[in-house]
Amino acid sequence: MKDKLDKLMVRAFGKPLYRIALVLLGLPTFVAGFVAYLSKKGQDDAGYQKIRETAKKAAEEDGTLNRIRDNAKLYLTNKYRHFGKKTDSAEFEKELETQIRQDEEAEIQARVNQIYQKEGLGKRSTFIEFLCGCLDNQMLLALSIVTSLPMYVLLLISSNPYSRYIFERLIMMIFVAFGVVFVVFTILHFASSSPAANVLGETATEQQIADFNHVYGLDKPYAVQLVNNFKNLATFDLGNSYAGNEDVMAAILRKFPVTLEMSIYAFIIAAVIAVPIGILTAVKPNTAFDYIFMFIALVGLSLPAFWFGMVMILTFSINSHILPASYVEGNKLSLLMPALVSGTHLAASLARNTRSALLEVLGQDYIVTARAKGLSNVRVIVKHALGNAMIPIVTVAGLQFGGTLGGSAVIEKVFNVKGIGSYVIDKQFLPDIPAILGGVVYVSIVISLVNLAVDLLYVYLDPRIKSRLKSQ
Repeated sequence: MKDKLDKLMVRAFGKPLYRIALVLLGLPTFVAGFVAYLSKKGQDDAGYQKIRETAKKAAEEDGTLNRIRDNAKLYLTNKYRHFGKKTDSAEFEKELETQIRQDEEAEIQARVNQIYQKEGLGKRSTFIEFLCGCLDNQMLLALSIVTSLPMYVLLLISSNPYSRYIFERLIMMIFVAFGVVFVVFTILHFASSSPAANVLGETATEQQIADFNHVYGLDKPYAVQLVNNFKNLATFDLGNSYAGNEDVMAAILRKFPVTLEMSIYAFIIAAVIAVPIGILTAVKPNTAFDYIFMFIALVGLSLPAFWFGMVMILTFSINSHILPASYVEGNKLSLLMPALVSGTHLAASLARNTRSALLEVLGQDYIVTARAKGLSNVRVIVKHALGNAMIPIVTVAGLQFGGTLGGSAVIEKVFNVKGIGSYVIDKQFLPDIPAILGGVVYVSIVISLVNLAVDLLYVYLDPRIKSRLKSQ
């Protein structure tokens, strides 16, 4: 137990941020351990000084220290004469004194170590070694766990490379969320638009505007409002919106499912269309098939989402009455057209990236070797090429899915989908600061989580990343 705990402690203390976190989370254990360590260290130092004096006296009596001084003087004299320097200068005396002190210290320390070894005494331990030795006692360990449980949770997290990586990314996500709040609030605060005037209307009196600003804290200084927003974020209380006085957190949670559902449908459509086309165009480059599909992909990237959405509504709703023109809650078919429009843009970008990533891999030497061994083209593509081309493909797919999950405002507006994107856009024009801050915090967290999932997927796609992660 002691060795394992010692290993975990030493590894965690090797990183400054972990060191600070461990001390803060395990303050009772560290304070009690440090007091005991100082007491033991005082006793060890007293014993060490006695042994040191004994070793020094023995070195003087057998003439070892005199020989060290003579040898140091002889060596330094020859050195100075070789370089044409004077041996009676202050520089010579200073360097000789330093050399003698270092050589004597080395000799005395060597004798001290011999005495420790001969008498079976343990070497002086560091604070971490001493603390881990104390925690080897089951009663002290149990008491330490009760008083410093968060410290042991952090040690368990840091012991596994995957949990440590996830934990560090989640901590970074917190800083990202606070940074987003700072930037967005600063921009909205110094904007010329007045939320009170926009919400109350042109007929609002100065007294009504002043009352509105007082109720929502808009009459306070910038720094006070910023700190209040930070407090709200830390306590998961995003406040109430200016228009409608609805709870922002509840509104986001209510609108999140429809955005998530539409994003999943769009991503499935994109993956089903784009990946096979990207593979086929990479296998048959510079052919008519390649040119046609890449031209279609370029057209798909160039189509404005709002125009394409209106064409879809005109074609499948107004003219043919096949699909609903706008989103209807509970009707899955009403999400098909928004997902198709969003998925078309995703598919076009994903197909081009799949093609370029696979083309790069197919030009590698190991692919030529695999083909020279007589492996079929399908096996070469599926088993050897596609796996190594997946990292850039997964990267692009993850970024696109995160962006879609953050809310496709234009598509949601065209199809009247009451999702996150349309919610933030509606609140932007007031500006409804709590609602906007809640929306952008949601987007930042969603994109950070998707990027974390993509990074973890890298580990399973590339063994080199896995080994590098374990070595950190």
